[in-house]
Order: sequence, then structure tokens, then C-alpha cells
Amino acid sequence: MKKDIHPDYHPVVFRDSSTGDAFLTRSTITSERTVEWSDGNTYPLVIVDVSSSSHPFWTGTQRLVDTAGRVEKFRRRYGERARPKSGDS
Repeated sequence: MKKDIHPDYHPVVFRDSSTGDAFLTRSTITSERTVEWSDGNTYPLVIVDVSSSSHPFWTGTQRLVDTAGRVEKFRRRYGERARPKSGDS
């Protein structure tokens, strides 16, 4: 590898802002904030909005989308349009 062209790859703690869950991994991201981890070392802290601990797909709390309501809203806005018959061009 060439020297001085790669970013610094170091341990970083990511914390989910909605659940408070945190995990230690490695990244090139930097942060002014720090946190003392359970191993006694201090690491940069990055706050994230969504992680696997709060994402609806991973938590099983997916919301169902009201597609019927969306279709009705579209029809009210644009009305019913005549579709061409299969033999017409």
C-alpha cells in the first residue's frame, strides 16, 4: 500500500439516538465527542438517527401503507381516465 493516501481507520462507537443502543466498530469517520467504553478506553462517539436496533425492518414493527387511500386520493385529483381498448392504437 502507498503511504499517506489512506484515511485513518480507527475504532469508533456509534449510538442510536432513539434507543440509546451503542456498538463499537471501526470506521474512518471522526467526531469531537468521545465516550468511555466498557473496556475502559475512550473512543470517538457518533450519534446516528437509525440503526438496526431502531429500524422498522429489523425490529419487526413495519408500518402498513394505506395503498387504498393513496389510490382514492389519486383518483380524486386526476379523475378516471378512459383507457384505450386493446385493439385501438
